Amino acid sequence: MSKKKALIVWGGWEGHHPKEGSEIFGPWLRSEGFDVEIEDTLDAYLDVTKLKKLSLIVPMWTMGKISAEQSQGLREAIKSGVGLAGYHGTMGDSFREDTEYQFMVGGQWVAHPDNIKDYQVNILKKEDPIVAGLSDFAMHSEQYYMHVDPSNEVLATTVFQPESAPWVNGTEMPVVWKRMYGEGRVFYSSLGHTPEDFKVPQALEITKRGMLWAAR
Repeated sequence: MSKKKALIVWGGWEGHHPKEGSEIFGPWLRSEGFDVEIEDTLDAYLDVTKLKKLSLIVPMWTMGKISAEQSQGLREAIKSGVGLAGYHGTMGDSFREDTEYQFMVGGQWVAHPDNIKDYQVNILKKEDPIVAGLSDFAMHSEQYYMHVDPSNEVLATTVFQPESAPWVNGTEMPVVWKRMYGEGRVFYSSLGHTPEDFKVPQALEITKRGMLWAAR
């Protein structure tokens, strides 16, 4: 039986440590039985025939620009049934001018009021396998304020009480969600500003489970 295949594509703004992210999740996916390819160029999205043979794509690219051809290749692969899974700005703050990409992801970062701060993540759908058995937990990191698709299936949320943007006080914001894009499963978590965030066991476990859920 052939191995499941996964592709990690890293690059963009270095402040989100995309290379380090690939070094965390690449070996872990291999330990889970995946044949993992790691690329540092968006041209990895051009060979659609190759992409459609994958089980999972993990994008790790913050900001930057993606060409129409690269974006279309990625989106065609996910629509065909390849899974997409990622976190924080390496998936939720990518290609700010590409609304088709954002439509696939189900959201886009717009702010992190108060920057690094203490906040709570609340598990919403306790029966879902991605968060099952996990309790609410604390984070000390960026609290992502996002524009989100109401069709997302939200698994965890956070409540905003920022000093720098009091007009959003009390806003309940999705932190973890899953959705479909064509035949492809899409998973996103806004946790993971730096590798340090994944020292919080729940943040790491949710991301791992989300990748396995998304993979076909």
